[in-house]
Amino acid sequence: MGLTRDFKKTVKDRAARDPEFRNALLTEALEAIVCGDVDVAKVLLRDYINVTVGFESVGKAVDKDPKSLMRMLSDRGNPNIKNLCRVTRFLQKKAGVQFRVVPAKPKTTKKSKLVQ
Repeated sequence: MGLTRDFKKTVKDRAARDPEFRNALLTEALEAIVCGDVDVAKVLLRDYINVTVGFESVGKAVDKDPKSLMRMLSDRGNPNIKNLCRVTRFLQKKAGVQFRVVPAKPKTTKKSKLVQ
């Protein structure tokens, strides 16, 4: 089920005024990649890009056509790891954050935790 325009506007409005929310979107997208949930990662990255730097800026930075990036992060998109890494590296740099993977403790969860 697709997101409604009202929900997307709510996300955009909140991200515009709340830097912690923006960082949380990026963090969740990167955690989804690490955990292998590419569909969730694509949605979150698309939302993050739309509410922050825009696809034109990302396209210039990673030398990709913005429309190609939009397709890559669409529901049917199939991004390769090289493109995902280039996009996420640019977004981290632009946001002034750097994430690292920290393994979760055994027997508590199988998910890794990303730390700024």
